[in-house]
Amino acid sequence: MAKKEVTVEQKLRALYDLQLIDSRVDEIRNVRGELPLEVEDLEDEVAGLNKRLEKLNTDLENIDDGIKSKKNLIEEAKSLIKKYGEQQKNVRNNREYNSLSKEIEFQELEIQLSEKHIKEFKAQIVQKNEIIDQTKERLTERNKHLAHKKGELDAILAETEKEEQALIAKSEDFQNNIEERLVSAYKRIRKNVKNGLAVVPIERGASGGSFFTIPPQVQMEIASRKKIITDEHSGRILVDQALAQEEKEKMEALFSKLS
Repeated sequence: MAKKEVTVEQKLRALYDLQLIDSRVDEIRNVRGELPLEVEDLEDEVAGLNKRLEKLNTDLENIDDGIKSKKNLIEEAKSLIKKYGEQQKNVRNNREYNSLSKEIEFQELEIQLSEKHIKEFKAQIVQKNEIIDQTKERLTERNKHLAHKKGELDAILAETEKEEQALIAKSEDFQNNIEERLVSAYKRIRKNVKNGLAVVPIERGASGGSFFTIPPQVQMEIASRKKIITDEHSGRILVDQALAQEEKEKMEALFSKLS
Protein backbone atom coordinates (compact mmCIF):
# COMPACT_ATOMS: atom_id res chain seq x y z
CA MET A 1 0.00 0.00 0.00
CA ALA A 2 1.44 3.37 -1.01
CA LYS A 3 2.30 5.80 1.76
CA LYS A 4 -0.17 8.67 1.98
CA GLU A 5 1.39 11.89 0.74
CA VAL A 6 1.51 14.73 3.26
CA THR A 7 0.21 18.00 1.89
CA VAL A 8 1.89 21.38 2.36
CA GLU A 9 -1.04 22.46 4.52
CA GLN A 10 -0.55 19.46 6.81
CA LYS A 11 3.15 20.30 7.07
CA LEU A 12 2.32 23.91 7.97
CA ARG A 13 -0.18 22.79 10.60
CA ALA A 14 2.33 20.35 12.08
CA LEU A 15 5.05 23.01 12.17
CA TYR A 16 2.75 25.56 13.79
CA ASP A 17 1.58 22.96 16.34
CA LEU A 18 5.23 22.24 17.13
CA GLN A 19 5.82 25.98 17.56
CA LEU A 20 2.87 26.30 19.94
CA ILE A 21 4.12 23.38 22.04
CA ASP A 22 7.68 24.72 22.20
CA SER A 23 6.40 28.23 23.01
CA ARG A 24 4.38 26.78 25.87
CA VAL A 25 7.55 25.10 27.19
CA ASP A 26 9.31 28.48 26.89
CA GLU A 27 6.53 30.12 28.91
CA ILE A 28 6.87 27.53 31.67
CA ARG A 29 10.62 28.05 31.80
CA ASN A 30 10.17 31.83 31.81
CA VAL A 31 8.01 31.49 34.92
CA ARG A 32 11.05 30.02 36.65
CA GLY A 33 13.03 32.93 35.23
CA GLU A 34 16.38 33.40 36.89
CA LEU A 35 15.44 31.31 39.95
CA PRO A 36 17.54 28.23 39.03
CA LEU A 37 20.60 30.46 38.48
CA GLU A 38 19.89 32.40 41.69
CA VAL A 39 19.69 29.13 43.64
CA GLU A 40 22.92 27.90 42.04
CA ASP A 41 24.71 31.19 42.83
CA LEU A 42 23.49 31.09 46.44
CA GLU A 43 24.62 27.47 46.82
CA ASP A 44 28.07 28.46 45.51
CA GLU A 45 28.19 31.43 47.90
CA VAL A 46 27.18 29.27 50.90
CA ALA A 47 29.82 26.68 49.95
CA GLY A 48 32.40 29.48 49.69
CA LEU A 49 31.46 30.89 53.11
CA ASN A 50 31.68 27.44 54.69
CA LYS A 51 35.11 26.96 53.13
CA ARG A 52 36.17 30.36 54.42
CA LEU A 53 35.02 29.47 57.95
CA GLU A 54 36.94 26.21 57.74
CA LYS A 55 40.11 28.09 56.74
CA LEU A 56 39.63 30.70 59.48
CA ASN A 57 39.24 27.98 62.12
CA THR A 58 42.37 26.26 60.78
CA ASP A 59 44.19 29.60 61.02
CA LEU A 60 43.06 29.92 64.66
CA GLU A 61 44.40 26.44 65.44
CA ASN A 62 47.73 27.35 63.82
CA ILE A 63 47.91 30.61 65.80
CA ASP A 64 47.10 28.74 69.00
CA ASP A 65 49.90 26.27 68.22
CA GLY A 66 52.19 29.27 67.64
CA ILE A 67 51.32 30.71 71.05
CA LYS A 68 51.98 27.34 72.74
CA SER A 69 55.31 27.11 70.92
CA LYS A 70 56.36 30.59 72.07
CA LYS A 71 55.30 29.86 75.66
CA ASN A 72 57.42 26.70 75.62
CA LEU A 73 60.33 28.71 74.24
CA ILE A 74 59.90 31.24 77.10
CA GLU A 75 59.96 28.43 79.68
CA GLU A 76 63.09 26.99 78.08
CA ALA A 77 64.73 30.44 78.08
CA LYS A 78 63.89 30.97 81.76
CA SER A 79 65.32 27.57 82.56
CA LEU A 80 68.54 28.42 80.70
CA ILE A 81 68.77 31.82 82.43
CA LYS A 82 68.52 30.07 85.78
CA LYS A 83 71.12 27.52 84.69
CA TYR A 84 73.55 30.18 83.43
CA GLY A 85 73.00 32.20 86.60
CA GLU A 86 74.03 29.22 88.72
CA GLN A 87 77.09 28.64 86.51
CA GLN A 88 78.20 32.24 86.98
CA LYS A 89 78.61 31.56 90.69
CA ASN A 90 81.35 29.04 89.91
CA VAL A 91 83.29 30.76 87.11
CA ARG A 92 87.07 30.98 87.29
CA ASN A 93 87.55 34.20 85.32
CA ASN A 94 85.87 37.23 83.83
CA ARG A 95 85.85 35.78 80.30
CA GLU A 96 83.64 32.86 81.40
CA TYR A 97 81.44 35.21 83.41
CA ASN A 98 80.98 37.58 80.45
CA SER A 99 80.26 34.67 78.13
CA LEU A 100 77.49 33.42 80.43
CA SER A 101 76.17 37.00 80.79
CA LYS A 102 75.83 37.18 76.99
CA GLU A 103 73.94 33.85 76.99
CA ILE A 104 71.60 35.18 79.69
CA GLU A 105 71.11 38.40 77.73
CA PHE A 106 70.35 36.40 74.58
CA GLN A 107 67.74 34.30 76.40
CA GLU A 108 66.16 37.44 77.87
CA LEU A 109 65.89 38.83 74.32
CA GLU A 110 64.34 35.51 73.23
CA ILE A 111 61.73 35.93 75.99
CA GLN A 112 60.98 39.51 74.94
CA LEU A 113 60.68 38.49 71.29
CA SER A 114 58.44 35.53 72.14
CA GLU A 115 56.21 37.73 74.33
CA LYS A 116 55.95 40.19 71.43
CA HIS A 117 54.95 37.37 69.07
CA ILE A 118 52.38 36.09 71.58
CA LYS A 119 50.88 39.59 71.78
CA GLU A 120 50.72 39.74 67.96
CA PHE A 121 49.16 36.26 67.84
CA LYS A 122 46.49 37.29 70.34
CA ALA A 123 45.70 40.39 68.24
CA GLN A 124 45.35 38.09 65.22
CA ILE A 125 42.96 35.86 67.20
CA VAL A 126 40.76 38.87 68.00
CA GLN A 127 40.79 39.89 64.33
CA LYS A 128 40.08 36.35 63.11
CA ASN A 129 37.20 35.95 65.58
CA GLU A 130 35.65 39.20 64.32
CA ILE A 131 35.87 37.91 60.75
CA ILE A 132 34.43 34.54 61.85
CA ASP A 133 31.47 36.28 63.51
CA GLN A 134 30.85 38.36 60.40
CA THR A 135 31.15 35.30 58.17
CA LYS A 136 28.77 33.27 60.36
CA GLU A 137 26.25 36.12 60.28
CA ARG A 138 26.54 36.31 56.49
CA LEU A 139 26.26 32.52 56.23
CA THR A 140 23.08 32.47 58.34
CA GLU A 141 21.53 35.19 56.18
CA ARG A 142 22.54 33.48 52.91
CA ASN A 143 21.23 30.10 54.12
CA LYS A 144 17.86 31.67 54.94
CA HIS A 145 17.77 33.35 51.52
CA LEU A 146 18.76 30.08 49.84
CA ALA A 147 16.02 28.16 51.66
CA HIS A 148 13.49 30.79 50.57
CA LYS A 149 14.60 30.69 46.91
CA LYS A 150 14.68 26.88 46.92
CA GLY A 151 11.15 26.90 48.30
CA GLU A 152 10.02 29.21 45.49
CA LEU A 153 11.72 27.05 42.87
CA ASP A 154 10.36 23.79 44.30
CA ALA A 155 6.84 25.23 44.33
CA ILE A 156 7.10 26.28 40.68
CA LEU A 157 8.61 22.94 39.69
CA ALA A 158 5.85 21.07 41.52
CA GLU A 159 3.27 23.02 39.50
CA THR A 160 4.95 22.90 36.09
CA GLU A 161 7.43 20.02 35.87
CA LYS A 162 4.86 17.37 34.98
CA GLU A 163 3.36 19.57 32.25
CA GLU A 164 6.80 20.54 30.95
CA GLN A 165 7.94 16.92 30.62
CA ALA A 166 4.66 15.98 28.89
CA LEU A 167 5.07 18.89 26.46
CA ILE A 168 8.69 17.98 25.70
CA ALA A 169 7.55 14.43 24.89
CA LYS A 170 4.80 15.86 22.63
CA SER A 171 7.34 18.11 20.92
CA GLU A 172 9.52 15.08 20.17
CA ASP A 173 6.48 13.18 18.83
CA PHE A 174 5.59 16.05 16.52
CA GLN A 175 9.18 16.33 15.31
CA ASN A 176 9.19 12.63 14.45
CA ASN A 177 6.14 13.19 12.24
CA ILE A 178 7.68 16.09 10.33
CA GLU A 179 10.32 15.55 7.67
CA GLU A 180 13.82 16.01 8.98
CA ARG A 181 14.79 18.93 6.73
CA LEU A 182 11.82 20.97 7.96
CA VAL A 183 12.60 20.18 11.60
CA SER A 184 16.21 21.25 11.05
CA ALA A 185 15.09 24.50 9.39
CA TYR A 186 12.59 25.11 12.19
CA LYS A 187 15.23 24.61 14.89
CA ARG A 188 17.73 26.84 13.08
CA ILE A 189 15.18 29.66 12.69
CA ARG A 190 13.95 29.24 16.27
CA LYS A 191 17.50 29.57 17.56
CA ASN A 192 18.19 32.74 15.59
CA VAL A 193 14.99 34.75 16.12
CA LYS A 194 13.53 36.66 19.05
CA ASN A 195 11.46 34.67 21.55
CA GLY A 196 12.12 31.42 19.70
CA LEU A 197 9.25 32.09 17.26
CA ALA A 198 10.14 30.23 14.06
CA VAL A 199 6.57 29.84 12.72
CA VAL A 200 4.29 32.89 12.92
CA PRO A 201 0.91 33.95 11.53
CA ILE A 202 0.19 37.02 9.43
CA GLU A 203 -1.01 39.83 11.70
CA ARG A 204 -2.31 43.11 10.25
CA GLY A 205 -0.51 42.53 6.98
CA ALA A 206 2.88 41.70 8.56
CA SER A 207 4.52 38.59 9.97
CA GLY A 208 3.98 38.09 13.71
CA GLY A 209 6.50 40.13 15.69
CA SER A 210 7.58 42.13 12.64
CA PHE A 211 6.78 45.62 11.36
CA PHE A 212 7.57 44.80 7.74
CA THR A 213 4.45 44.62 5.57
CA ILE A 214 3.99 41.51 3.43
CA PRO A 215 2.80 42.23 -0.13
CA PRO A 216 -0.84 41.26 -0.82
CA GLN A 217 0.21 38.75 -3.48
CA VAL A 218 2.46 36.94 -0.99
CA GLN A 219 -0.33 37.00 1.60
CA MET A 220 -2.61 35.29 -0.93
CA GLU A 221 0.03 32.62 -1.56
CA ILE A 222 0.37 32.02 2.19
CA ALA A 223 -3.41 31.74 2.54
CA SER A 224 -3.53 29.19 -0.31
CA ARG A 225 -1.27 26.86 1.75
CA LYS A 226 0.31 25.46 -1.40
CA LYS A 227 3.94 26.07 -0.43
CA ILE A 228 6.05 26.93 2.58
CA ILE A 229 6.88 30.64 2.54
CA THR A 230 9.34 32.44 4.79
CA ASP A 231 9.51 36.11 5.75
CA GLU A 232 12.33 37.70 3.75
CA HIS A 233 13.25 39.98 6.67
CA SER A 234 13.27 37.57 9.65
CA GLY A 235 13.43 34.17 7.94
CA ARG A 236 10.39 32.95 9.89
CA ILE A 237 7.98 30.44 8.35
CA LEU A 238 4.63 32.14 7.70
CA VAL A 239 1.10 30.78 8.12
CA ASP A 240 -2.25 32.47 7.56
CA GLN A 241 -4.32 33.79 10.47
CA ALA A 242 -7.17 31.30 9.98
CA LEU A 243 -4.89 28.28 10.14
CA ALA A 244 -3.13 29.72 13.17
CA GLN A 245 -6.43 30.27 15.01
CA GLU A 246 -7.61 26.74 14.29
CA GLU A 247 -4.38 25.20 15.56
CA LYS A 248 -4.30 27.45 18.64
CA GLU A 249 -7.76 26.26 19.67
CA LYS A 250 -6.74 22.64 19.12
CA MET A 251 -3.50 23.00 21.10
CA GLU A 252 -5.15 24.93 23.95
CA ALA A 253 -7.39 21.91 24.48
CA LEU A 254 -4.25 19.73 24.63
CA PHE A 255 -2.53 22.08 27.09
CA SER A 256 -5.58 22.02 29.35
CA LYS A 257 -5.37 18.23 29.56
CA LEU A 258 -1.64 18.30 30.33
CA SER A 259 -1.72 21.05 32.95
